[in-house]
Amino acid sequence: MIKIAVLGCGRIGAMHAANIGAHRNARLAAVQDINEAAARAVASSTGARVMGSAAEVFSSPDVDAVLIATATDTHADLLEQAVAAGKPVLCEKPIDLSLARVKRCAEVIHGTRLPIQLGFVRRFDPGHKAVRDAVKAGDIGDLHQVVVTSRDPGLAPEAYLKVSGGIFRDMTIHDFDMARFILGEEPEWVTAMGSRLVAPALMEKLGDFDTVTVVMRTASGKQAIITNSRESLYGYDQRVEAFGSKGMAISQNQRPNQMRLSGKGYSNQAAPLLHFFIERYKEAFDAEIDAFVEAVETNQTPVVGFEDGQKALTLAEAALKSIAEGRAVKVSEVA
Repeated sequence: MIKIAVLGCGRIGAMHAANIGAHRNARLAAVQDINEAAARAVASSTGARVMGSAAEVFSSPDVDAVLIATATDTHADLLEQAVAAGKPVLCEKPIDLSLARVKRCAEVIHGTRLPIQLGFVRRFDPGHKAVRDAVKAGDIGDLHQVVVTSRDPGLAPEAYLKVSGGIFRDMTIHDFDMARFILGEEPEWVTAMGSRLVAPALMEKLGDFDTVTVVMRTASGKQAIITNSRESLYGYDQRVEAFGSKGMAISQNQRPNQMRLSGKGYSNQAAPLLHFFIERYKEAFDAEIDAFVEAVETNQTPVVGFEDGQKALTLAEAALKSIAEGRAVKVSEVA
């Protein structure tokens, strides 16, 4: 049994703690949060031990590995400390909001053989992964375009948006990773557009956008198109499409059930989309823990690692530069 400690007991940390506690080959060894009440709440529902500090977690012989789900500005520091303590890590995205800080972190941990996995959970979604598998198998011929649609069901609270790092580092970063995952090549050029259509006054105040489109191109000419919105009134809109010379593969939205109702004056009425990321990606979160446990057990490189986090953040920086300068940006300019 791999003994895993969870650092950070907010919404996503609590979810991870429950998933680890239910895993067949893992045990939730401990939880820790600077908000002791949050840690105790998670401990009471899982039976885990509460530790008083991250240092206690890293020094404990009862902890084999750690999952970092704390505030983003602590991720890089804690990741470095975990590696120094010899603990494999699953770290939520992003590694940091600053690409310079991520590069320094990469230097600190360079050469480690410990498994370091990044929390790009959408790679583990059965539908999204099936699209990638179809592309790799040649089922759609030569890949021409990847289209990623990601729209949140509603605007996050202002307090969260203030510390999120902006839509590209917080939200689109998942889609940058998904585009890379399916393309199988690195984007070389990024063009981005941003608008303030959902909450113009708030976005102006924060210097952010709530509606964005990104177009990327690889060296071979493959294209990726990403569309994001902070508010989708019909629910959490999550779709991935790969189009090629012989066909197309699509991963669609998910609903509680697939029933369609038709009657006089209406047809194909369906249940609402699954509400938000924890519900929509439940299977993916379970598979993510599976992959991490297996990587720790076998001391293998995780399927999505530190470098993937750095490259996704680099694309976010290229998108921001594209908007600021009103032009296509070569990724090497910001890497």
